[in-house]
Amino acid sequence: MIHSTAEVQTKNIGKNTYVWQHTIILKEAVIGNNCNINCNVFIENDVVIGDDVTIKPGVQLWDGLRVANKVFIGPNVTFTNDIVPRSKKFPSSFVKTIINIGASIGANATIIAGNEIGAYAFIGAGSLICKNVPPNTVWYGNPARHRGYITDKGLLLDMELKDKKGIKQKLNND
Repeated sequence: MIHSTAEVQTKNIGKNTYVWQHTIILKEAVIGNNCNINCNVFIENDVVIGDDVTIKPGVQLWDGLRVANKVFIGPNVTFTNDIVPRSKKFPSSFVKTIINIGASIGANATIIAGNEIGAYAFIGAGSLICKNVPPNTVWYGNPARHRGYITDKGLLLDMELKDKKGIKQKLNND
């Protein structure tokens, strides 16, 4: 479903993907199946979004962004794609940023270009990510720091891999 006020130029949108009000998607963007692209989102050309992705309102996805399956991007998350931006001067190519499977990025977080968010990682609201984030880790703050772990199923753990009851857990189903 594409809302009547959305401007969708791409034909590369998967089945059962919803695009809500006042969203703009440029012609070369690729969006997977079962995604929810909320209102007031802008998606540039060189962006690839996997399946089962949720993008909340007020997010801009710039050239060079790669979003894997099952990623959650909270409201007003900011991505960059140019390390040294200048008015009317564009780089020959934009820096790639990768968000891996199952990662969640909280509202108002900023992700600096060229970084990779690991599988199932969790970025807290308002955080500034200025380096790579390993899989299954929890980061928050400005600049964000490693504060704990998270399982593939979303159970938050402390730095010793213990849940809130003090029981040591495994990070994934391996």
